[in-house]
Amino acid sequence: MKNSFSESYKAAGVDVTAGYKGVQLMKKDVERTNIPGVLDGIGGFGGLFQLDLTGIKEPVLVSGTDGVGTKLKLAMLMDKHDTIGIDAVAMCVNDIICCGAKPLYFLDYIAIGKNVPEKVAEIVKGVADGCVMAGCALIGGETAEHPGMMPEDDYDIAGYSTGVVDKSKIIDNTKMKEGDVIIGLASTGVHSNGFSLVRKIFDITTKEALEKVLPDGRTLGETLLTPTQIYVKPILDLISKTEVKAISHITGGGFYENVPRSFPEGYTAKITKSSYEVPFIFKHMQEVGNIPERDMYNTFNMGIGMTVVVDKDFANEAVELMKGYGIPAYCIGEVVKGDEGIILL
Repeated sequence: MKNSFSESYKAAGVDVTAGYKGVQLMKKDVERTNIPGVLDGIGGFGGLFQLDLTGIKEPVLVSGTDGVGTKLKLAMLMDKHDTIGIDAVAMCVNDIICCGAKPLYFLDYIAIGKNVPEKVAEIVKGVADGCVMAGCALIGGETAEHPGMMPEDDYDIAGYSTGVVDKSKIIDNTKMKEGDVIIGLASTGVHSNGFSLVRKIFDITTKEALEKVLPDGRTLGETLLTPTQIYVKPILDLISKTEVKAISHITGGGFYENVPRSFPEGYTAKITKSSYEVPFIFKHMQEVGNIPERDMYNTFNMGIGMTVVVDKDFANEAVELMKGYGIPAYCIGEVVKGDEGIILL
């Protein structure tokens, strides 16, 4: 890269040397994510990963891709970019784990109005943090400078991850039966969906709107920017200890859309709303925005970032296992026969 420089391209708004500097700044964070299987560092045309199939009879690759959505607006207003990458990783790996797959590697894509190497490195630090939490490697990515297409301070981030699972161990909801228990795993807050409504509720257009102090002493901005919980390691542990019959990642569409996605036809999720304490931020949003309760449960995670269905005889043990990972968990409902999809009581 020593001789790569285009004065004409720079005059058009793209500084290729900024990209090279960004890669150098992020290398130490990328290296933190290395796991067995990583064959090369970043900078090549493709990320190389050697798949270890020891103990896997019929390997199935499971892939997921996602972004962070308009939560990015808050990061930009607060000029805080070191956690948004965790969200990008979480939105992908939390989906993959719903199949029972272990995430292997992650790639990110950052589109930015003006490439400021230090800012890009800060974003990638968050991505690396998320990968470490998920136990997967950051093996590549792309940063694209888009002058004239987006303001200089704007950026977007998306990610892609691939995991592997033995075909015989793919989560099989056909084994679900009436009386199975639905375990709710606590979220860390709003996570990474519904932020168009969040921004409307609080009229978030300036940094000042995010500086309001909430009862817990944190500002509204700090609360809303809290990164998405990554559930990979505790869920893999749970799968190794018992038969997990369904997993749902509670994202866009909230309870109503996501929980039924993991249920077979003829079964319904019966959930008791009072089985856990809904975090203050959701109650506050509902009150300030005058949002109907059903819309809240049909948009946000309401304090439950993931649901897991297990046999009732293992329910309490599953709850304790999650708590051992620092994730509060609750028995929030049960499986019943019916075609309603979900019933919230």
